[in-house]
Parts: sequence; structure tokens; C-alpha cells
Amino acid sequence: MFGHMHGRGERGRGPRGGWDQWAAHGKGRFDPFRHEGRGGGGGRRRMFDGGELRLVLLRMIADEPRHGYELIKAVEELTGGAYAPSPGMVYPALTMLAEMELIAEQPSETARKRFVVTAAGEAHLADHEEQVVMLMARLAEIGAHRARHDRAPIRRAMRNLRDVVMDRVEAGDLSDDAVHEVAALIDGIVQKIERLK
Repeated sequence: MFGHMHGRGERGRGPRGGWDQWAAHGKGRFDPFRHEGRGGGGGRRRMFDGGELRLVLLRMIADEPRHGYELIKAVEELTGGAYAPSPGMVYPALTMLAEMELIAEQPSETARKRFVVTAAGEAHLADHEEQVVMLMARLAEIGAHRARHDRAPIRRAMRNLRDVVMDRVEAGDLSDDAVHEVAALIDGIVQKIERLK
């Protein structure tokens, strides 16, 4: 019914429960990235329960007709790549929305079936407007948090520094003077970073 599912494994699972439970972790700091579910103990928990995810998907379909993979990508983009629901969560939710007659398949010549919101779906969104706003704000805040704390350029530079230094050290072709010069360069960078504001 829904075309190809484009498996993504269990990527991006986050915590189940309300917004307050997220904020309660990390000594009061909102820190969703501690709970992406990519390892460690404590098990994996979902960011949304089934009803919440259906509302999010319904809202996104009402904004623009989409198929399942587009919905996964839309959530991922909204969160800045921090979270994406798995196909195993999205496609059953779409099936339920269709059975509830809140969405309908849009005629298409491709294998992927896009969905449009129905009049009943629009009414359902209106009835749950406050909850929908809260859920979309949750996703937007995750994206904003990711943007504020993403230091990808620094991570890239650190990897480059580590790799080039280790390559030269392991090659064994640095003279004693060169070793001291490399150390002095790194120390100089450290001092400059410490003075940054």
C-alpha cells in the first residue's frame, strides 16, 4: 500500500514521554542528544507515543502531500538531523491514519503513494490544535538546540590536526627540532583559543 519502505534500522529513536521528562534530564538542561538511543544502557525509548506521532504526520501531510520517506526526511530536517522516526514507526502510523479516514492516497503513477489530508483529518487537527502546536514546537526546539550546539567545523579541524600529527609521528621522519616546533605550534594554538571570547 505504501510502496518501498527504505529501511533505516532503528536510527534516531529518542525518549518516550512528555516534554517535561526531556527537560528533566541533564541537571535541568534540555539535552535530547543524550537520548538518541544509539548505544549504552537503559534501553531505547521513543520520542513520541503512537498518537503523538500520528498527529505530527497528519500535520505535515496537511501542510503538503507526502509519502512515507518524505515524512521521515521532513522530521529529520526539522530537528536538524537529530531525530528521524524509523519506517517501522511511520508506516503503521500512516496505515492507522488511512483507516481512520484522516488521510487518503493521492493518485500517482509511481510506486510511492503520497497522502493528502481529508476533511475529517483537518477537523481532527483542529480538535487537537493545542497538542499539535506543542508537538511541532518540540521538534523545532530539538532543531534549534542542535543548531546552537553543533560544532562540526571544530570537530573536523580537531580530526585533521590529530591525523596529520599522528601521521608525521608514526612516519618517524621528524627531527628533534621539528618535534619541538610542532609542540610549540600546538601550544601556541591552545593559548590563542584560551584568549578567545
